[in-house]
Amino acid sequence: MSTPSTTQTIFLERESKKKTLEFDAVKIKLASAEEIISWSHGEVTKPETINYRSQKPERDGLFCQKIFGPVKDWECACGKYKGIRYRGIVCDRCGVEVTRSFVRRERMGHVKLAVPVVHIWFLHSVPSKIGALLNLSIKSLEKVVYFANFIITSVNENLREEALNKLEAELKEKKRGLKGSESLDLLKEYNLVKKEISGLVMSRLLSDEEYKDLSFKYGHIFEAQIGAEAVLNLLNNLDLKEYLKILEKQKRKTANYAIKKKIIEKIRLAQNFIENKIRPSDMVLQVLPVVPPDLRPLVELDGGRFASSDLNDLYRRVINRNNRLKKLFELEAPEVIIRNEKRMLQEATDALLDNSMRPGKTTTMQAGQKRPLKSLGDILRGKEGRFRRNLLGKRVDYSGRSVIVVGPNLKLHQCGLPKILALEIFKPFVASLLIKRGVVHNVRSANRKIDDGDEEVWATLEEAVKGSRVLLNRAPTLHRLSVQAFQPILVDDKTIQVHPLICDAFNADFDGDQMGVYLPISQKAKEEAKEIIASTKNLLKPATGQPVVLPTQDIILGVNNLTSIPHEREKENLRGFSSKEEAINAYELGKISLQEEVKVKVQDGIYKCSVGRLIFGEIFPLDFYKLDKVVDKRSLNDLVVKYLRAYGEEKTVELLDKLKDVSFEYLTYSGITWSMEELPPFPEKKEILKKAEREVEKTNESYEGGLLTEREKYLKNIETWSKSINEVSALVQQKIDPHSSPFLMVNSGARGSWTQLNQMIGMKGLVASPAGKIIELAVRSSYKEGLDVLEYFISTHGTRKGIVDTALRTSSAGYLTRRLVDAAQEVLVTEPDCRVEKGIMLTEEENKILRLSWRDRIFGRTALADIKNPKTGKVIVKKGEIVDYEKLEEIEKVNPPKIYLRSVLRCKAKQGVCSKCYGYDLGFSKPIKEGVAVGIVAAQSIGEPGTQLTLRTFHIGGAAGKDITQGLPRAEEIFELRPPKVKALMALHKGKASIESVSGVAGKGQKIIKIKYQGQQKEKHILDPEIDWQVEVKEGDLVREKTILAESEKKKIFSQHKGKISFEEGVLEVIYEEAGVEEYIVPKTESIYVKEGEEVEYGQQLTSGFLDLRELYELRGREAVEKYMLAELQNVYYSQGVKLDSRHFEVIIRQMFSRFLITDSGETNLSAGMIISREYKRVCDELARGQGKKPSEGKELFLGITKAALSCDSWLSAASFQETSRILINAAIGGTVDYLYGLKENVIIGKLIPAGTGFKKAKK
Repeated sequence: MSTPSTTQTIFLERESKKKTLEFDAVKIKLASAEEIISWSHGEVTKPETINYRSQKPERDGLFCQKIFGPVKDWECACGKYKGIRYRGIVCDRCGVEVTRSFVRRERMGHVKLAVPVVHIWFLHSVPSKIGALLNLSIKSLEKVVYFANFIITSVNENLREEALNKLEAELKEKKRGLKGSESLDLLKEYNLVKKEISGLVMSRLLSDEEYKDLSFKYGHIFEAQIGAEAVLNLLNNLDLKEYLKILEKQKRKTANYAIKKKIIEKIRLAQNFIENKIRPSDMVLQVLPVVPPDLRPLVELDGGRFASSDLNDLYRRVINRNNRLKKLFELEAPEVIIRNEKRMLQEATDALLDNSMRPGKTTTMQAGQKRPLKSLGDILRGKEGRFRRNLLGKRVDYSGRSVIVVGPNLKLHQCGLPKILALEIFKPFVASLLIKRGVVHNVRSANRKIDDGDEEVWATLEEAVKGSRVLLNRAPTLHRLSVQAFQPILVDDKTIQVHPLICDAFNADFDGDQMGVYLPISQKAKEEAKEIIASTKNLLKPATGQPVVLPTQDIILGVNNLTSIPHEREKENLRGFSSKEEAINAYELGKISLQEEVKVKVQDGIYKCSVGRLIFGEIFPLDFYKLDKVVDKRSLNDLVVKYLRAYGEEKTVELLDKLKDVSFEYLTYSGITWSMEELPPFPEKKEILKKAEREVEKTNESYEGGLLTEREKYLKNIETWSKSINEVSALVQQKIDPHSSPFLMVNSGARGSWTQLNQMIGMKGLVASPAGKIIELAVRSSYKEGLDVLEYFISTHGTRKGIVDTALRTSSAGYLTRRLVDAAQEVLVTEPDCRVEKGIMLTEEENKILRLSWRDRIFGRTALADIKNPKTGKVIVKKGEIVDYEKLEEIEKVNPPKIYLRSVLRCKAKQGVCSKCYGYDLGFSKPIKEGVAVGIVAAQSIGEPGTQLTLRTFHIGGAAGKDITQGLPRAEEIFELRPPKVKALMALHKGKASIESVSGVAGKGQKIIKIKYQGQQKEKHILDPEIDWQVEVKEGDLVREKTILAESEKKKIFSQHKGKISFEEGVLEVIYEEAGVEEYIVPKTESIYVKEGEEVEYGQQLTSGFLDLRELYELRGREAVEKYMLAELQNVYYSQGVKLDSRHFEVIIRQMFSRFLITDSGETNLSAGMIISREYKRVCDELARGQGKKPSEGKELFLGITKAALSCDSWLSAASFQETSRILINAAIGGTVDYLYGLKENVIIGKLIPAGTGFKKAKK
């Protein structure tokens, strides 16, 4: 850190007085040529960058100082003016303005193109914007733009009529006096010529030969052009208002849905151009903007060579071809050469704007090289693009990283920070303190002193660090708890020390993990670190509400060792002590041992216990721990959870530290250790194995004799081996010494399991193949005995797949989290109560199906109606109250059949959700505050355990079996609304079911479900709006068959059924009753879920497999889908041992239903075909109603999370997610405004996020 010079300081002060631009919305729009020139500071006419001899930028080149500003601060190019006093003067010799060199990052230039060039984004996007306006396909447009075909740009209708009349007259003239065949030939020739003239219509493509031929004959009638000029001409001549009228007419006439959809898209495009006052011709470039030079730098490398940004090469290409084209025009070169040069200019501009958009046409560095150049479009796109790399993933000053080790002496709020690392990140603060104390007088000497590492510096560092907080982060940052604040304690090592209890939150271990350290600088950031992110304030997991700082491993073993008494209650005459202190003294004097059973008077009672239990009893109050039990993992966790609920965060933190210190101390005294010698041999194992082998042999003989099928043999053998493994396992548990260390570790729950111990000294047992199928051959050896070659091979076989799976799973889980975050990032808690009267119903039956208790489903949720005791009618929880632990215990005792709760699925809050519908903030067990980003919390809670979910699709049975999707792929299938791989049959009608078997060889084993139904059907008649219809019936009329419903001059419409009339905008419907039988063929691999004679509901699942969510939505509506999705998602996670709170799934499902398709824009500023959020629609409709206008009409959409994220109101957020160019193209033409509601868009523009402490009340 060098000292700033005085002149610079003065200037910076003056600069800082400039007000930063305050804005609350960002608009993007297509730029016109005039606007591009208004940004520019001069035209770039030469392709040169810098002069390699003088190292100075070439004049009028890509780095020109006259255009882009001086290379050195306050100095012109020729050196005539030097220094800040000439600020703002433009040098008369070199034309360079004297200013800061920083302007080279902001000033733009331009290139005036010799001919117009089509912007590739508007030509090649799907659907093509230029194509939509001109009614041409991308292929046809390409032929014109890349000089393969001509296109007719204007036709003189009068001259064409004249030519046709002349032709007619000529025919009559020549016909006189001609006979038979001659007359026929003349007629043929006439028809050909007439066809030629009639075929001269606008936008028709002509090949070179056709153009030459037709222009020679009828050059006076039409004009045709080629290249971007032709497109420009067509766009200039396009009357958008007239075009809109034609489209509206076509829309009314069309009944075909697909064609109508395309027409609506075109209407919207045309409306966008009109409303935003954008000229369609601006999609063709006549002036090309040039990016500021410091954003495409040229850097000198060691060997005197230069490394240049790809953009410079791309610009150079464009300028070279542009200049060559100008020269060719001056020389009046042949058309062929000029045309080729124009095409090359078009291609060069394409490559500059977006090099990866035209397949097979990418521009590389030099001929024969593989790497395509990185164009402007590529710089924005993807993980390494501008959005995700620089705007959403900024690097931070004042940070460091190092390997972590355990700090057994730390308190929960502390971390050990290496002194050298601390000195680096606290450098400015240390320098400031040194100056304040008068040790040094300026920043430069302070820095020198710090670099020398004087004694005073370290003392000053201690002071600078005092009371501060640092943030620790461990990648991957999967959830909120992966970043926490600690008070740094300086250590002499080079490793960061962390408290053992925070490992669970960070998912850290000490096998070489690293952590990043960040220093909060501003006052607000420091306060947040102290009050919100501090490790002592984050004891609960936001996903489940369970504590995340529970004791593990050594602590459990220490406590278990402290509280265990060998041969408890076997001794008769125990030693007695009058107080706790006396007993502990006796132990310290060596009179009794730690685990010896004694009688002690504690408070008013006499207890049989040990000194170890007394020491442990000092940590917990007596009403928590009665000194009577051995404490293992489960009971210790229960004690901590109970204590946390009774005494709160602060006391629990103290307790945890005390617990850690005591257990570490006494575990060290115990000297517990273990070796292979402690694991006893098992001679009995041989007998068990022999017995199993004999049984397997018998089974194989039966199979060879044809008594068993292969499947039966396989299952029988596996059963045999499983039985013998269980026998060996039981033997291990019996034979191992209950006081040996392996037993203590496994039994207390500190580390390892009986299965692992069994594999070490019993036998490894059955292993799975990569397909997940169990291998018939068991591994008989234990790890202690060692495996033979075959056993080693089959063990490795399945394990390798597991390791590969883990690597793949991590990336899939990360990608799922990213999509969830993008879909839900705008959901905040915005108000205390939306006063909604709807909610969700949970039943006791569902609890059994989901294998969850009331505790898992209703804790921290708001009651929609009173929750009562079903027997006495006593109210346990009143309507509008939140279910806390006390009320929960009462509810669990009485077990009501159903409970009604508030849910975010029904929340009516404006922008986001309300506090009541959400309930408790599980991370703090308190009602959630306004401003909490519950969408992000939900996404992280669902994504974080994603890595624990399996990746596999299980294959059941032999070759005829089928796959069942589970784990991560199943969760993804639901969130993305993909059709399931194993689709269940769904009842399409309501009625009575019967089940029959299929006869015949081909269908053997198949069954048919038949549903007899009686139901309403609709007969539809669409009335063509172009025809004047006389409707003969009215809404609600009852009609017979063959009744006239409507008639026009030429046509009548009859009813085909007897029924009731329903009439809506141009559609007549006859609703009639119909009886019938629907048949469903069930494959033999599927199970049937309905019984003979059962009454079946609409959309009921008939067979095993998964329902198609879209079909279910169409049949049974939103509530049924929500219920099914919640049950399925809970099942996916719970089957992998992950318990998640349902409200997180509810937040995501709510977002999947949060978009609307506008069907009628009413008198709002929306247009039909738009997909917008419910919130945006509400605001537009409110504005319209306020002005007495007609609001819009729309249809609720059910979208997968990717689609939901891409259709959000913020174009910044959507563009930084996926499909960047498509979103920017649509936003630029739509003149879209981003009102910066969500979190991502605020991060992108560098504002604080509008959540948490930065939350502001909703704005219109």
